[in-house]
Amino acid sequence: MTNSRKIAFKTLGCRLNQFETDALAAQFKRHEFEVVDYAEEADVYIVNTCTVTNQGDTKSRKAINQATKKLHEPVVIVTGCMVDGQKEKLQLLNGVTYFVENARKTSIYQLVDAHFKGETINPEHFSKNLFAFEAADETFHTRSFIKIQDGCNNFCTFCIVPKVRGRAISRPVDDILENIREVIGFGFKEVVLTGVNIGRYDYDGTDFETLVEKILELPGDFRVRISSIEPEGFGDKLFDLFSHPKLTPHLHLCLQSGSDRILLLMRRFYNLATFMHMVGKIKSRYPGFNLTTDIIVGFPGETEEDFRKTCEVTREIGFSHIHTFKYSIRSGTRAERMEEQVPEAIKQERSKIIHHISAENKRNYRQSMLGQQQMVLVEKYNQRTGLAKGYGQHYIPVEFKTATNPYNQFVRVKLESVGPGIDPVILGSGFRVPGSGF
Repeated sequence: MTNSRKIAFKTLGCRLNQFETDALAAQFKRHEFEVVDYAEEADVYIVNTCTVTNQGDTKSRKAINQATKKLHEPVVIVTGCMVDGQKEKLQLLNGVTYFVENARKTSIYQLVDAHFKGETINPEHFSKNLFAFEAADETFHTRSFIKIQDGCNNFCTFCIVPKVRGRAISRPVDDILENIREVIGFGFKEVVLTGVNIGRYDYDGTDFETLVEKILELPGDFRVRISSIEPEGFGDKLFDLFSHPKLTPHLHLCLQSGSDRILLLMRRFYNLATFMHMVGKIKSRYPGFNLTTDIIVGFPGETEEDFRKTCEVTREIGFSHIHTFKYSIRSGTRAERMEEQVPEAIKQERSKIIHHISAENKRNYRQSMLGQQQMVLVEKYNQRTGLAKGYGQHYIPVEFKTATNPYNQFVRVKLESVGPGIDPVILGSGFRVPGSGF
């Protein structure tokens, strides 16, 4: 392999996809590929697709078209959930060199290497392995995503993920711990635990809470963030673990609807009372704890009363960010066959309302944090202006001035004011650039 090859990546969808792209990109760099921006000319384009919603499909197709219409006819590899869910449709597209399923994503480098050596290999020749990704020493992010689990057994009526990601499977504990040791050794200061349904992690009797406990016991100057988690995956032991200084006080706790009737139709494994009890426990013990969530609007049969309840709950809890989805019909799911499909115009209007609530909640939450301190992990630094930007432990975006470059370092910052805009950063002043003392 020569060192003149260029490769570009486009990642759609979840943090699990982001982890997998990071690992692939690092592997290609170790083999002397130059990773370039997706808009630039490259020898290889890899599109890591998403098919959770219609919007995910649209963005994935757009990214594929960008690559296949290049005049120099590069190698184009399409992978991710859209391949698992819509492979036959995608194969009608011109210009795609290979389609690679999720379970064979770890073999993409070997596939490309063989291609440039003049070998013709069917991707299905490679063995399936969901966890054979090498630890990434360089990624597209300041944080290091750590894949602990894949697949889901819940089969919510709206969700296609079990079809495209398969049944739940957990990564061996020792592999996870070694992965984290490696990335800490590479210099990463924050690890984000990710998967499809991480709360259901279970490997040889080690559940998710015990896994988190083992991770927190690892030595080093780093912190741990939990990515999106289902309410049924949040137990009493995890609740207690949030008192540990390495575990960040932030959860993306998926609600989906504030109506018990809709939750039942969605086949969710909790009701509103259970969810509210959980939130109450968190807020009473950990003041300032940051809760974010997902909401689906326009689920089949959702009435104005159901939607009103969702609005009330999102305001009452005060989620500092709401990831809003307009319900999309996914082929092969139970919700596809449900009556009372909600018109698109109503979905659009309800989506706007939730976006407005989210923006209001976000500003209120950030205002409530003023005067407090955050341990900010610096992700960007502008030498000319002296402005440093990053996220505090509560997952608050913070901007402050400093005379020295603190990139990828923890800086203790006092929060002083909320900036303008819909997604405002908090302005502060950094007064220490230490080791975090974790």
